[in-house]
Amino acid sequence: MATCPNGHPSGADDYCDVCGTQMSVGRVAASLPTQVAAAQPAGGELCPVCQAPRAGQFCEVCGHDFNGPAGAQGQPVLTSPGPGAPASPPTRWEAIAGADRAYFNEIIAEGGPDAAAMAFPPYCPERSFAMAGQHVRIGRHRSSGGNDPEIDLSGPPQDPGVSHLHAVLLLRDDGGWDLVDPGSANGTRVNGKLLKLNVPVPVKPGDRIHVGAWTVITIRENTP
Repeated sequence: MATCPNGHPSGADDYCDVCGTQMSVGRVAASLPTQVAAAQPAGGELCPVCQAPRAGQFCEVCGHDFNGPAGAQGQPVLTSPGPGAPASPPTRWEAIAGADRAYFNEIIAEGGPDAAAMAFPPYCPERSFAMAGQHVRIGRHRSSGGNDPEIDLSGPPQDPGVSHLHAVLLLRDDGGWDLVDPGSANGTRVNGKLLKLNVPVPVKPGDRIHVGAWTVITIRENTP
């Protein structure tokens, strides 16, 4: 039985069964050599939900928003804008997730110990996710519990390079959206450009977000 970085015994060797902390970024991250691995600080503020070290606005383990109000037992709470604050626009933005063969070929061409074992999915229908609320998380469902992302890329098929909390879309006061990578294991690209960790980047309709080994998310705006 493996032991996670937080000291919990875990029957899984990828993510801790108790707190969901990634056991190691070695296997998948090694197969995606151009992406960046997030470094955890040695001390400082801890997440009130899972006790993981803070590395940015969002907890890399459970998705807790450090800048948001905390509810019972430290769970994050999404509140409505106060008087005078801009209200969330009607649901008119959406994220379309699918598979990108060209991007997958680029990743495989870069090499890595596990590149030969990775396969492009033979069938991956597009999925639509509404962008609503103050933030929209991109990632994978965690079987050990925690907050599920609004854009859940668990599959099937499942992209092995997507972190449980991979990236977050943040609603701006003007109704537009910013994208931030809070510390994914394998990085996030917008229109081919790799994001810096915890640096918000504006996104607009038509932009293509690449995560993992083959997943592409296209931003669209629906006209009322």
